[in-house]
Amino acid sequence: MVTFGQSFHWTDEARVAEAVYDVLAPGGALALIVHTVEGRPASPNPGPPPIPHPEIKALVEKYLGSTRRAGQGIAPVQTHRFQDVLVRTRFRTPRAIFAPGIPDLLRDSESVLSGYFSLSSSASHLFGDRVEDFASEVRVLLTSRSPEGIFWDWPGDTEVILARKPG
Repeated sequence: MVTFGQSFHWTDEARVAEAVYDVLAPGGALALIVHTVEGRPASPNPGPPPIPHPEIKALVEKYLGSTRRAGQGIAPVQTHRFQDVLVRTRFRTPRAIFAPGIPDLLRDSESVLSGYFSLSSSASHLFGDRVEDFASEVRVLLTSRSPEGIFWDWPGDTEVILARKPG
């Protein structure tokens, strides 16, 4: 089995899928592991306010612009499903398996901020000498939404897209 955890979108997907197909033994599989939020039923909120992702993303855009950066380049924008790529390869039709997301994940304000700094599109070094200004604005926003500094985070379900080589 060959696995990609939240990383297949960084590749030339069809070309990489075909290369993986070539190296797999008959009966082998390709597994793409991703977090899926869109179209999945969200868990009920356990009480604290949800993380205000749209507003934080707006602050990221205010500081970094609308082009999502990553590393030394630009973050790829995925406008398609991986299944749509794999069906055009020798793997043919993959299947999706869902594992429920954590329904009661709680995070404090600093964890929310550090989570954004851990993303390639909003890593702290991208802000340069404005990093503390950004962090301060995020902290003010978070405090206005939850004076206790606790937020509910539903990361979505874990989706495993499984494609097998006949064997």
